[in-house]
Amino acid sequence: MPNYKAPLRDMRFLINEVLDYPAHYARLSSGGEATPDMVEAILAGAATLCEEVLAPLSLSGDREGCHFKDGEVTTPAGFREAYRKFVEGGWQGLSFPTKYGGHGLPTSMSVFKTEMMGAANWSFNMYPGLSLGCINTLLKYGTEAQKSLYLPALVSGEWTGTMCLTEAQCGTDLGQVTTRAESRPDGSYAITGTKMFISAGEHDLAANIVHIVLARLSGAPAGTRGLSLFVVPKFLPNEGGSPGQRNAVNCGAIEHKMGIRASPTAVLNFDAAVGQLIFEPNKGLEAMFTFMNTARLGIALQGIAHAEASFQGALAYARERRSMRALSGKKDPDSVADALIWHADVRRMLLTQKAIAEGGRAMIYAAAQTADIMFNAVLEEDRATQAEYDNLLGFYTPILKGFLTELGLEAANLGMQVFGGHGYIHEHGMEQMVRDARIATLYEGTTGIQALDLLGRKVLIGTRGKCVRDFTRLMLRFARPHLFAGGCMGAMARSTVKRAIEWNLLTLRIMSRAGKDRDLVGSASVDYLMYSGYVMMAYFWALQADKAYKYLSSGQGAESAAFYRAKIQTAEFYFDRLLPRADGHRQGALAPARSLMQMDNASFAFP
Repeated sequence: MPNYKAPLRDMRFLINEVLDYPAHYARLSSGGEATPDMVEAILAGAATLCEEVLAPLSLSGDREGCHFKDGEVTTPAGFREAYRKFVEGGWQGLSFPTKYGGHGLPTSMSVFKTEMMGAANWSFNMYPGLSLGCINTLLKYGTEAQKSLYLPALVSGEWTGTMCLTEAQCGTDLGQVTTRAESRPDGSYAITGTKMFISAGEHDLAANIVHIVLARLSGAPAGTRGLSLFVVPKFLPNEGGSPGQRNAVNCGAIEHKMGIRASPTAVLNFDAAVGQLIFEPNKGLEAMFTFMNTARLGIALQGIAHAEASFQGALAYARERRSMRALSGKKDPDSVADALIWHADVRRMLLTQKAIAEGGRAMIYAAAQTADIMFNAVLEEDRATQAEYDNLLGFYTPILKGFLTELGLEAANLGMQVFGGHGYIHEHGMEQMVRDARIATLYEGTTGIQALDLLGRKVLIGTRGKCVRDFTRLMLRFARPHLFAGGCMGAMARSTVKRAIEWNLLTLRIMSRAGKDRDLVGSASVDYLMYSGYVMMAYFWALQADKAYKYLSSGQGAESAAFYRAKIQTAEFYFDRLLPRADGHRQGALAPARSLMQMDNASFAFP
């Protein structure tokens, strides 16, 4: 199994140099405690937890999996002790209000920590990870009584949370939800129905599990307009807040999964379980989107986590494993063969992984700044700023979730490929990363759903292309001073301008055709999302290259100079080798829907 090391040098580069987080935090009313010393202490502490406690459990946890018996789930050996260390370290409460026991730091601090946890052990990260959206939903929509009752234990990590949407007959199409809620004399509700695919829906790590459940009130309208949201705990809290009587929610089974086997995915049966209404009746989906957007950004991190972990494993192997001689001549003459890293195709795979991990990290860290500003506006009750940055985050979210999970899976596959046949063997840990990464393109909305959200809801209907124009304006503003520069920086700037213009033209062409061809949005959406992702990542690679050039010219030490040169060289690789993929996606997005839709359904197969 590869030895995970937190990529602190690259994280610090983005935080301190590229995105200037110190200045960003200084502008936030909630950022006063996020001093450079505090940020450094949290990065170092999280790295220690991930490297020494979580990463060593990844392979063994996958091998053992979770155990299910009589409605109870036992987690793999070592997980309970690791979770206790996570709680004792106060890691769950980093970015939540001090009023409920949190540290009151900006949301982005939790993003840094979560990335490291996910790369070290994604299965473990699932247990506290789902709680984040549960907490955010209660913070925004819960009553004061609900917040006081549930948030202290959730923020501390003593309790965990879930989101319960999916049922056997419906996944994305939540209008088909049949779980019902009947009012009770005391103002609570009896929740009855079955939910499936509930990550961390049952386990032995926490004293209580708080379920956020979509259900339908009696007489509610059909479809999504009739859904309401409820908080349904596994144990009903006593007046003092401790777990009391067992609620009528039970685990009927856990799924036998391809990956993330150390995290249980549960089938939950609600048999007139006691629940409390969150927000307003029949507005459950509106409240649930707080949960879903939080989760989607977390899953975008999964793409980067697997790319980073797989890259580290592949790089170590490529340096050590010897096979054949390099085409340009012997590189290790004292050995029987040259190390894999000397072979051009192996370098192609390694650089692709590196470009995905580091480019995607920059994209997510920039989005995290947007989330910081949005949540800070919530605290200040600045509705205009909140709406502005919520819309911006809404534009980022489908691109990050869809594009980065697809590329994260590619990076995991490349890591396995570098190992050759050994990559197929469980003990090396590389095939586990592929299995773990595969789910990321599926849950919290498949890539196709993210693409429809981006092109249909955010670009065409929501803003008529304004969100693209706003982002490309940033690209043009950055590139303009470098247009006549020599070398690769000038080439990157000119490419950035070209892609910014092209992205707008592509959007306009699809917009003009969509009214005449109703299937066009569906047929173009995934290619449009992938095109958008490649162009957005190009901008963030150009930003990194620009900073690296500036720091190189300032006369850094040898170690720093090597880091900055590697940044520039990876950016060159991205623009030369990965960004051209956008051209194929552009062509695909503009292709007529006819070739997709013309075949009669019966003609797909002839048994």
